[in-house]
Amino acid sequence: MGAEEGDQEALLVDSRSSSPSMQPHIKRTGNIWTGVAHIITGVIGAGVLSLAWSMAQLGWIAGPLTMLLFASVTFVSAVSLCNCYRSPDPESGPIRNTSYLEAVRTILGPRSATVCSVFLRINYCKVGIVYTITAAVSMRAIQKSNCYHKEGHRAACGYGHTSYMLFFGIVQTVLSQIPNFRDTKWLSIIAAIMSFAYSIIGSALGLEKVIDNGNIEGNIGGVPTSTPAKKVWLVSQAIGDIAFAFPFSVILIEIQDTLKSPPPEKVTMKKASMTGISITTFFYICCGGFGYAAFGDSAPGNLLTGFGFFEPYWLIDFANACIILHLIGAYQVFSQPLFADLERWISKKFPNSGFIHHNYSLKAPWLPAFKLNLLRLCFRTTYVAFITGIAIAFPYFNQVVGVAGSINFWPLIVYFPVEMYIAQTKIRAWTKKWILLRAFTFACLLVMLFALVGSIEGLIEARFG
Repeated sequence: MGAEEGDQEALLVDSRSSSPSMQPHIKRTGNIWTGVAHIITGVIGAGVLSLAWSMAQLGWIAGPLTMLLFASVTFVSAVSLCNCYRSPDPESGPIRNTSYLEAVRTILGPRSATVCSVFLRINYCKVGIVYTITAAVSMRAIQKSNCYHKEGHRAACGYGHTSYMLFFGIVQTVLSQIPNFRDTKWLSIIAAIMSFAYSIIGSALGLEKVIDNGNIEGNIGGVPTSTPAKKVWLVSQAIGDIAFAFPFSVILIEIQDTLKSPPPEKVTMKKASMTGISITTFFYICCGGFGYAAFGDSAPGNLLTGFGFFEPYWLIDFANACIILHLIGAYQVFSQPLFADLERWISKKFPNSGFIHHNYSLKAPWLPAFKLNLLRLCFRTTYVAFITGIAIAFPYFNQVVGVAGSINFWPLIVYFPVEMYIAQTKIRAWTKKWILLRAFTFACLLVMLFALVGSIEGLIEARFG
């Protein structure tokens, strides 16, 4: 595609990608670095905080290998999805699939899209739930850190979580009025910086404790348990936690839709995916490895809020503040595709409704004009309230992360991307490549079923045990 054609196409109206409040003309200005920022925001999140605990369950060999395995699966998924943004030709096809669901509908058909939509909506909801829980845990950790510093490390510094979740929900209610995914670029840049900050702090604190201890904790087999069954449950939950740490593929096509061309969007997105996944995997191994080396079998479920570290308290506070700021942005990165999808569907059902399509311009002194849409206000506020309510009912970080990671990883990160890749590239049945892809899909299914069963068992025990 030539430069002139690419510039012209960037200004075309794409009605399928518009929510009721979006401007009709879309100019895509993203590049590899904005793509990397979105990826890092989407990948480094609540999951990184549980990796030291996951390493403790798996041990020094299986732990890092499992992280590398999931990173590899995520990259395979990303490469497959990069080819699905344009149809029928991955580089110059005239049809833009501006969301994951649109790609499934275009390439695999409406029946597959219906099934996929269920998993996608569950995925967006569970990410919102986990981020609400994690942000509240970090807010509470700041208060506890200051309390321990003043009263001593054995002080009874107990705080609830409901008020913090409600506060986070109020913040998300306001930010959810951002019209569309493209307008979250500034949030992604801030969130990416924050994720780097707390990942580095967690790794550095773990390394510093290893140096103070004078030895490396942990062992090859991980945490010993009283029964083999208990070990199996903990290993499966650890796998679910690690799966949750690599969730960005579900927003890859939305990220790709922000990129300018030339070069073709898929070329830029592949480079951004390789860079983003490599950076985040490095930080994951550092956080998980240094945390396990520092605490061994007693590694906390949340590295920065489990109070394996007490001092310097101000650094713990700063790290948790970075987590909160990151999750504020990441929540929107994962929620905006859901908002756009459902609002498109509603607007098509009621094309003449003023409530849905009319925008009200609000202008405050010294601030740019803001367009308020009543559908957006009511629907998104209700969604945030629903997510916050679920988080308040199930405030169990590790168990919820495990279930969240395992429930949707196979269909959304493995099955649908592989099926679309096979259909898009016209791979014939029973060829060597077809057999390898089918074997890859089946192996991932078995692993994630194992993780899901164990994680559900852990959540039930935490809630009712």
